[in-house]
Amino acid sequence: MPLSRRAFLAASAAVALPPALVAAEAKPKKLVMIAGTPSHGPGDHEFNAGVLLLEKCLKGTQGLDVVVFKSGYPKDDSALDTADAILCYADGGAGHPLVREKRLERIGKLMAKGVGLMCAHYGVEVPKDLGGPEFREWIGGYYEGGFSCNPMWKPEFTEFPSHPIANGVKPFSVRDEWYFNMRFRDEMKGVTPILSAKPSDAVRDGPYVYPKGPYKHIQEAKGRSEAMMWATERADGGRGVGFTGGHVHRNWGDDNYRKVVLNALLWVSKVEVPKDGVASAVTDDDLRANLDPKKK
Repeated sequence: MPLSRRAFLAASAAVALPPALVAAEAKPKKLVMIAGTPSHGPGDHEFNAGVLLLEKCLKGTQGLDVVVFKSGYPKDDSALDTADAILCYADGGAGHPLVREKRLERIGKLMAKGVGLMCAHYGVEVPKDLGGPEFREWIGGYYEGGFSCNPMWKPEFTEFPSHPIANGVKPFSVRDEWYFNMRFRDEMKGVTPILSAKPSDAVRDGPYVYPKGPYKHIQEAKGRSEAMMWATERADGGRGVGFTGGHVHRNWGDDNYRKVVLNALLWVSKVEVPKDGVASAVTDDDLRANLDPKKK
């Protein structure tokens, strides 16, 4: 007797999926985090310690595998071939790890495949004629020398967009070298500010960390809100994030400062961000761990 349609569908649903398909569905996303070489004095630009701390906070996250490379771009970068997302937390400018030695072409091919990219602190700065156009496309904007500025200040982050990166993030204020006046895409096309605040007139008047400034165009924008973390979804399917904080290592001890970055790492990897954000706890011992040996 032939099966009824209902019986046929029920029988079909009961058939187990092939093991290969199950494995493919369960395969976690791969986040590759690149920490820059040591720079600055003790407690500042602690890229290795910062990345290892973020890795510890993400440990056990369902659907995510994390690979860490310390002290600069990896000699063997084959791990990038299977990456779903990359974090670059390092010194930038002409020595940017993703710009040096013609790596823009290498990274560009990954971006074209839809690999996500997040850059933090100095890692958002590249020369305008060597990486500038690419970074505007890949993460939505970048720090342009002589156009952007880098004062030490304490913005008040009080309002957040309806975006997964902001899940569970509460108002906070942390003193850091918060860059602003980024060279974003024209009209901020496709760019969503995540952390924004209004610098005071005194902050705009300087001094900045380097060069001391002030810059006339920064002063003329008094009263304007500035984006210091932002996100974008690219046409190639990839996601991009820029975060200008990250100078002072102890700031990772602030729960909301840390949460917004952990959320971003999940989002850029296309892992669902919990509705209350990534939960994590950091101790003083955690903050002292893995610091680079530096002269005072």
